[in-house]
Amino acid sequence: MMIKTITVSCFMISLFFATQLFGQRQMEKLGRGVIAVRQNSDSVYIAWRMLGTDADDIAFNLYRKSGNNEAIKLNHDPITKSTNFVDAGVKFDLSNSYFVKPILKGSELEASKSFTLPAKPPIQQYLTIPLKTPAGYTPNDASVGDLDGDGEYEIVLHQTGRSRDNSSNGITDPPIFQAYKLDGTFLWEINLGKNIREGAHYTQFMVYDLDGDGIAEMVCKTADGTVDGKGKVIGDATKDWRNPNGKILDGPEFLTVFSGKTGEALATSDYIPARGNIGAWGGRGGNGKNDNTGNRVDRFNACVAYLDGIHPSVVMCRGYYGRTVLAAWDWHNGKLTSRWVFDTKDAKNSFSGQGNHNLTVADVDQDGKDEIIYGSMCVDDDGKGLYSTGLRHGDAIHVSDLDPERPGLEVFGVHEIEEGTKGPGAAVYDAKTGKILWEGSQDEDVGRGVADNIDNTRFGAQMWWSGSNGLFDIKGNRIGNQPRSTNFLIYWDGDLSRELLDGNHIDKYNGGRLFTADGAVSNNGTKSTPALSADIFGDWREELILRSYDNQSLRIYTSTIPTVYRNYTLMHDPQYRLSIAWQNDGYNQPPHTGFYFGFGMKKAPKPNIVLIESKK
Repeated sequence: MMIKTITVSCFMISLFFATQLFGQRQMEKLGRGVIAVRQNSDSVYIAWRMLGTDADDIAFNLYRKSGNNEAIKLNHDPITKSTNFVDAGVKFDLSNSYFVKPILKGSELEASKSFTLPAKPPIQQYLTIPLKTPAGYTPNDASVGDLDGDGEYEIVLHQTGRSRDNSSNGITDPPIFQAYKLDGTFLWEINLGKNIREGAHYTQFMVYDLDGDGIAEMVCKTADGTVDGKGKVIGDATKDWRNPNGKILDGPEFLTVFSGKTGEALATSDYIPARGNIGAWGGRGGNGKNDNTGNRVDRFNACVAYLDGIHPSVVMCRGYYGRTVLAAWDWHNGKLTSRWVFDTKDAKNSFSGQGNHNLTVADVDQDGKDEIIYGSMCVDDDGKGLYSTGLRHGDAIHVSDLDPERPGLEVFGVHEIEEGTKGPGAAVYDAKTGKILWEGSQDEDVGRGVADNIDNTRFGAQMWWSGSNGLFDIKGNRIGNQPRSTNFLIYWDGDLSRELLDGNHIDKYNGGRLFTADGAVSNNGTKSTPALSADIFGDWREELILRSYDNQSLRIYTSTIPTVYRNYTLMHDPQYRLSIAWQNDGYNQPPHTGFYFGFGMKKAPKPNIVLIESKK
């Protein structure tokens, strides 16, 4: 026991000195994100952000302004225990605006932006964003970024028409992207054109402030005929590279950086890697199975990572069944430059065929720089392979401090059986070294799996997967019944454990249904994933974005359950923020923090970040 205590202590000491030595990551400067929701006939729930850079002893005063009357302070004593409040006895015959003022060393600071409830507001816990959905299209994945430098998030939405899986033939509709402010203001539209196929594996889009000017960009793969937000065509609009099967296996492929503010194409380069030998992207062993149809050559992933520990880079990827390539790009001073390229090239190395339909980003070795965990392998910040577990391809991956009793981060994932391969269907491994810590469902094909702290009576993460027949602790011990869904996660109620998000409803493990979003639906068929789930405004709980039944609006649902826990916004934890950037990638996965968050957690570690104000 003594040895274990010393090990953990040394790890914490190393983290302390690492924070002092490493550069600060540039992150977006957010406002207080005040949100107010009418709960019933006379009360309003209000929540706001605590920032990752706020002093530990910061407090708040909350104000309400009714109509043209003077603002009144609602709290008697400074608010120090949480960042939410229930305002009872409200009259709704006039509009009501709410704002907060931080308090430091007994002095009030500048007031936040206010959130206004109009007179006689409906009793509902969501914001409505009306959409300009094209005929025949459906709102799908979304991402967020500060597109105009106002300190609050805007939404970039992928509108999908007729789509096809890579394994299917047929023509698709062009992918369309639209940007909206949270008040519903339409900002721009980008049409990727007929030479980009529509489907879950084709178009991954990254929204992030890459150049540190306080305004996010959008980056994605483009082709001949893409039209930017200003109406400008990229490449040759007269070209149609679709073959008789509807596949696009010829013609140029581009990578474009778009302005988040206007949708204008700022820079375009050749996509890395090019298709090359289509047979090289085949199944494990590089045998090219079914690859000549254009199935596995067009499997893409993408993410954002702080590869130098300070500035974010975008990483665009191709392939995961055989050959796998990750290409890192930097966007600085109006120039798009290649940083490095990782290429497995063939099946003669342990990194071939280890990728997922998704990925994640984390600083696995605590050196202040990010690594890309690409399914069953990991690529270091310098573009070199760090390790490969050999666990094979899979559909789900979760990375965090899942086992807070041991140093560092852990990875939980599920794996498929294909083309004669064998091995565990579920496994946990050390995120730094790839050492396998636990294996389950030997030689079984497992399609879904989740890991996080969902039992609010137990310390550490739990894990479960399709066919697990139970809930397991992170060391592999069965501790309860299998949860009712194996899908998504969300912080929703007042405790520190996470809830189960599936489709349009939220459930408590060993509890009942907490919430149903009537009138709204999830995306992506049986996967039942949200357009986005993220800590967009209010306190540290996560919002849920779903589309309306008629596809003409988005709804942003927020929790109205008071909590006594105070944490800075999850968006100022670098790993969580990067998780939101890649959430739209492939088979969508829930985000995770870079530290243990859940029952019995210690105070969240202070993020080593610097907030970048817009230079607009």
